[in-house]
Amino acid sequence: MVEESQNIDNQKSEAVKKSNIVTEPKEFVARLIGNLIVLGLIFGAAFITLLLNTDMVEEKFQVWSEEWYEFAAKQGLVLDDVVIIGRDKTSKEDLLNALQVKRGDNFLQLDIHELKNRVEALPWVKEAVVKRKFFPNVLEVNLQERQVRSIWQINEKFHPIDEDGHVIDAPFKPKAPILLIVGEGAPQNINQLLKEIDSNKKVLERVKVANYISNRRWNLVLDDIENGITIKLPEENVEQAWKKLLKLDAVNGILKRKLTIIDLRLKGKITVKLKKTDGKAPVKLNKAKERRV
Repeated sequence: MVEESQNIDNQKSEAVKKSNIVTEPKEFVARLIGNLIVLGLIFGAAFITLLLNTDMVEEKFQVWSEEWYEFAAKQGLVLDDVVIIGRDKTSKEDLLNALQVKRGDNFLQLDIHELKNRVEALPWVKEAVVKRKFFPNVLEVNLQERQVRSIWQINEKFHPIDEDGHVIDAPFKPKAPILLIVGEGAPQNINQLLKEIDSNKKVLERVKVANYISNRRWNLVLDDIENGITIKLPEENVEQAWKKLLKLDAVNGILKRKLTIIDLRLKGKITVKLKKTDGKAPVKLNKAKERRV
């Protein structure tokens, strides 16, 4: 009986030990498949790299492309006409020279991006939209040309300046009076100036010349280039000085007086010079005496 009980106990202990053993799942097949996939991807990438390096794919693609373009041309996909929209100052000859296309060219083979870049390189063109239109096969070129806002005088030469301060490298004859700007660096700084003196449109329209002095500040000439009123603006706080001048003009009509110079460069003080001074010194005004002008 004792032996039987020992055998039973031994069997129970072995059963307990077996129940505590954790068996790992068989992952050999899954790992093998995963490794084969990774190796396949590596060999595939190496094969593609080899093809690209040998130019075999590029040459084959080139042949297919030429065959496709030739087939498309035989089916009637050739350039029928060129339509230009928005052309004013750009000459027709310059535009056609930039496009370098003609009737009968393969319509699908036209490089739209390259055509756009060549058109936008023309001096009067600010932006161009080039696109194909089918049946009839028309190349449409929509232009946005630069608008002249001022004329820049430098080294005894005159250059049109657009609304962005861009120098237009093309001849231009204004049909109406236009702002003349003078001095090195004037085109790059004119927009900031016009923004600061834009609070009164009527006075702004009287500005005929804007002279950029030593790349620091501006002199403005009102009404007449040779005999107008010269307004000397400060280097800083231009907008504040301009508003002060407009306020003084609204109260005392200073811009209606027969003056040659209004100097705003000194803070809190305005100096004016009459057209006929009779040997007298220029009149100086501070804030307390502004109303006496």
